[in-house]
Amino acid sequence: MRTYAPRGQTPIVAETVTHDHLAVISGVTPQGGLFLQIYERPLTGAEVVQFLKHLERCLPGRLIVIWDGASIHWNRAVKAFLAAGHAARIHLEPLPGYAPDLNPNEGVWDSLKVRELANVACEDMVALRHELSQAVRRLRRHPEVIRGYFREAGYL
Repeated sequence: MRTYAPRGQTPIVAETVTHDHLAVISGVTPQGGLFLQIYERPLTGAEVVQFLKHLERCLPGRLIVIWDGASIHWNRAVKAFLAAGHAARIHLEPLPGYAPDLNPNEGVWDSLKVRELANVACEDMVALRHELSQAVRRLRRHPEVIRGYFREAGYL
């Protein structure tokens, strides 16, 4: 094996460690819709409530939200939001413990991570956010792929 380090010295790659990251919350519909919000801070119950409000604005009728048992989903802010009258329109259905095969949204993350962003390297958070947004746009152009995640999970 060849490296550019002097003979007998292990090559060392300098890495800048930061706490910068993107947090993303998303949802899919059986019709092939993809809803997604990106944050540059860790998600809290407030962001979950903001996402549920976004779904209420964008989707007509009663909403059945199927999600995993993450503690953020059952946060006090989410409970207060539902108690304030939103539970009449939003029904939350928890998945069994660790059941990614039953979660159609896992297909979105697989597509984004494994296919769309697999070899993407970004210099900063702005570039990463841009690449993620572009990948989401490409996936939204293929609702049949998103519908396939529902078939894989056994819902269609």
